[in-house]
Amino acid sequence: AMSDYLWFEGIPFPTIEYEKEIMEKSCDKFVFRDEDTFILTYPKSGSNWMKEIVCLIQSKGDPTWVQSVPIWDRSLSIESQRGYQKLINKEGPRLINSHLPFHFFPESFFSSKAKWHMDHGLSTPVPGYP
Repeated sequence: AMSDYLWFEGIPFPTIEYEKEIMEKSCDKFVFRDEDTFILTYPKSGSNWMKEIVCLIQSKGDPTWVQSVPIWDRSLSIESQRGYQKLINKEGPRLINSHLPFHFFPESFFSSKAKWHMDHGLSTPVPGYP
């Protein structure tokens, strides 16, 4: 049902994990750092595969980290309550992921030297939400 979703800037998100206040903070106040890596994808478009690949690149191919730390602790979702809180307190390089359009993000996203991967969406055959 449509009531099961939080609508943010015209985009539906599951109410289980997302809160409007946190999404507004991630779009308005979050500060990206030069050492951050950011993955922007459409829902259901291979986001987890991309996270696994980037994690292996960051660990120089050593699977120990990937096999011992859950994916949700390695790559944090900036628009979720849990992810946002962990990201603002995390020191060092951060692996960040999001399903929000990049134009929602603050100036620091565009002015930092953070590395990012953005999915163009053409490989997404199935809508992720309603």
